[in-house]
Amino acid sequence: MPVSRRDLRAALRPPSPRHGWVWWLPLAAVAVDVLAEVIVRGREPVSFMLIAVPPLAAATRGPRGTALSAVVCLGLQMWMAARRPGHFDEQHHVAVYAATLLIGIASVALAWQRERNRQHLIRAHSVAEAMQRTLLRPVPPRLGPVRAAGSYEAGEGGTLVGGDLYDVCETPFGVRAIIGDVRGKGLDAVQTVAAVLGSFRVSAHEWQSLSSLAERLELSIARNSPAGEEGDPELFVTALVLEFPPGGGEVRIVDRGHPSPLVVGPQGARRLVTAPGLPLGLGGLTADGEDTTVHQLGRGEVLVAITDGVSEARDASGVFYPVLERLNEHFAGGRAPDPEAVVSFVRADAERWSARSDNDDRAVLALSLHGGEPPCRGAEGATARPGPGG
Repeated sequence: MPVSRRDLRAALRPPSPRHGWVWWLPLAAVAVDVLAEVIVRGREPVSFMLIAVPPLAAATRGPRGTALSAVVCLGLQMWMAARRPGHFDEQHHVAVYAATLLIGIASVALAWQRERNRQHLIRAHSVAEAMQRTLLRPVPPRLGPVRAAGSYEAGEGGTLVGGDLYDVCETPFGVRAIIGDVRGKGLDAVQTVAAVLGSFRVSAHEWQSLSSLAERLELSIARNSPAGEEGDPELFVTALVLEFPPGGGEVRIVDRGHPSPLVVGPQGARRLVTAPGLPLGLGGLTADGEDTTVHQLGRGEVLVAITDGVSEARDASGVFYPVLERLNEHFAGGRAPDPEAVVSFVRADAERWSARSDNDDRAVLALSLHGGEPPCRGAEGATARPGPGG
């Protein structure tokens, strides 16, 4: 969710002493200088060290705090010089006063610029977070007969939006989900994520055939792919399109070049067999065909879909993260796992396994069927389009 004005004002306040040892540096420098003056008893000029205090203050305080530090230092320099007869207006001391004043003015300007940059960064962070919340909405814990959980981590430090995507929605045809990975990074990848998710959120309610839904996603990439020399001519998206039809204990899967999903339960973990096709964006290179696979899900089993940022995470020796084996070791023989517990385990375990020298995004989506009331059929009067092959 976007940063509120209250949070923004709180973040823009000058740092408090709780922000760490850097905040204390100006005070420590003043204390050391005053202590040195007491020790030498005015026999040696030590006030020149106070010149460094305003720049230190500018690194942690606002313009007012920095200006106050410059005034205090200037006053201390005059007091120390006055303790030595004939030194108050001596040429070298006057030069120190002037240097402190000029450096203080420059430090105030630096503090003002730092605060201005901080405001800009906070607002940019707020916009980026709002974009992520729009693109990757929080996964509802329950949709009809399906319980769900998801996790996303951007690979590049300091960013919130990357090239991985997922979404879950309840439609007239059951609960549908998508998880995918855009080739490449940067703005082109984010634009493609927006195009695919936007198309999925509309088309999932309109197209009865799961293969037809995948074709609509394919079309959205073709229509929204970056054009011109700066665009990526090899843009594509690996994806899994999933469907939990109403009234059944099964899952239907269309695999477009993505790592196949896993199922984990008290009996252990297994990998589901799919019919892999070309990634979205490259589907025109092959003939159309029915590529949906159907699998039964037992009670207490959780379907886990991941992106390659998880499966290709490496430890210090270069070994890939063995997600199937780790899930089997952790959950086999226990109680029926919860989707949130599965997502939390995979996220934390992959983080511990990885040296985190990679900069790939990581997404995990976990879905399970449970008993209860029949699913809501979505918006009343929704029209199902059979589409090609539907």
